[in-house]
Amino acid sequence: METTGSARGAAAMFAADAASRQLGIELLRVVPGEADATMRVTRSMLNGHGSCHGGHVFTLADTAFSCACNSHGYVTVAAKADIVFVAPVEQGDVLVAEARERVRYGRHGIYDVTVFRVGEDAAREVVAEFRGHSHATRTPLPATP
Repeated sequence: METTGSARGAAAMFAADAASRQLGIELLRVVPGEADATMRVTRSMLNGHGSCHGGHVFTLADTAFSCACNSHGYVTVAAKADIVFVAPVEQGDVLVAEARERVRYGRHGIYDVTVFRVGEDAAREVVAEFRGHSHATRTPLPATP
């Protein structure tokens, strides 16, 4: 996994994230203002229609958002988030969430996260778009778990 400077604290925070680990989410990359995470959809993630429950797609996007907004070295929390589901997700799909900082102002930030389905041929199809608003505290984020 790629990490740099203040982003090491976000990686340490992710290492302690039992909820994301339980879903099999893996952090691929975290650098200041950006983070990428991945998850394979399992049978236990399916809803009553047989597709992936939207809450799991949201959790993947939220995890990438959390790592991106915590990559500046301070404990940062979500103030608001929303998601648009673009395409259904099926069992066995491999998803990648790419979080990117749009703007930081004062102790606030806005981040966009695109969730892709990655095919065997490396083709990427957008399945969801997430936007998160963050609020940074004045508490430094430790660089180790």
